[in-house]
Amino acid sequence: MSLVRPSRRARTRLAGGTPTTGALVVGGDYQGLGIARSLGRQGIPVVVLDDEISISRSSRYVQRSVKVDALREPGETVETLVEVGERLGLQGWVLFPTREETVAAISSNRDRLLDTYRVPTPSWETVRQAWDKRATYSLAQELGVDAPRCWFPRTEADLEQVPSGSPVVIKPAIKENFFYATSAKAWRADTPDQLRDAFRRASQVIDPSEIIVQEMIPGGGNEQLAYCAFFRAGEPVASMTVRRRRQHPSDFGRASTFVETVDLPEIEEPSQRFLKAVDYYGLVELEYKRDPRDGRAKLLDVNARTWGYHSIGAAAGVDFPYLLYRDQVGEQVDTCRARAGARWIRLSTDVPNAVKDVAKGQLRVADYLRSLRGVDVDAVWSLRDPLPGLMELGLLPYLAVRRGL
Repeated sequence: MSLVRPSRRARTRLAGGTPTTGALVVGGDYQGLGIARSLGRQGIPVVVLDDEISISRSSRYVQRSVKVDALREPGETVETLVEVGERLGLQGWVLFPTREETVAAISSNRDRLLDTYRVPTPSWETVRQAWDKRATYSLAQELGVDAPRCWFPRTEADLEQVPSGSPVVIKPAIKENFFYATSAKAWRADTPDQLRDAFRRASQVIDPSEIIVQEMIPGGGNEQLAYCAFFRAGEPVASMTVRRRRQHPSDFGRASTFVETVDLPEIEEPSQRFLKAVDYYGLVELEYKRDPRDGRAKLLDVNARTWGYHSIGAAAGVDFPYLLYRDQVGEQVDTCRARAGARWIRLSTDVPNAVKDVAKGQLRVADYLRSLRGVDVDAVWSLRDPLPGLMELGLLPYLAVRRGL
């Protein structure tokens, strides 16, 4: 896929400062904060746009923060991006979305947004393969990439196709509508009655055609694996494989809370096969879970954007946002690979989740404390940039109510 870029390296100013090409980060939670820190450390101006109270606005690496009413609807999001870009003079800046619905809005309107920004988000034809899990699993099957067995019921009667006797997962094909209505990533069903009940509840939230019933792979967060990359022209420019050792919630994690880089050649080739097939460009994370029944890693999700723990990359030698930025402004980017052994944590979710797991007998206190030794990166806390951590501490009640942290 050839990316359309402005014909010259556009320059702009912020508050009379040194002219340079900056970045607009859409979404200011800890993921957006990681992008701001990655770029800000290199002297790149960063503006953060968000529709929530976000911690990034207090970062020393953010020149300006813009709060808007909503970034949920595609049309409204695009109009907002265009208006903010024109008002602040962000011509030629690099656009960094952090949420799926923003990625979908941008990819569907790339041509219009390219009049203002550099847009590293792929086209909708590519993004759709990650956005809609029905397309994800269909392509995975076509390519021979291992994935859990799935059923796609349209009616309650179709549930008869699902074998009983083993737990299954009820999940949406398109995450956003389901997640914002339920604050859950998926539901578990252990019996046919539970499955029918979950299907009825899901049908009240999303169209039944978007409901996926999937076999549940045994094991906890320690079996969660991921391939992360800056992918370009059918090859990884930068790559990293990780084990998501803990997640929040522990069963169906909406987000990682403790991650370690490890060597996982078993998921590199199938990930690259998938990305090459969709002509992918940009930053991407493919999530897997190793099935203890056959020892195979099976594809769960593809995230066509930065991911929550991307800031571990800099500690492991692959600073993903900065590498993408350099490519977008036409600078050379050398091929690189993350070292194993780097550790990332988000304390605000890892600690309370660990307390619950200890209470359930799923985690020993000594093991938990031992895991905290040698952590390289905290998602929020930083001595060089302390204000976002203090702000998050004050916002914990708000974050818990708004989106379960």
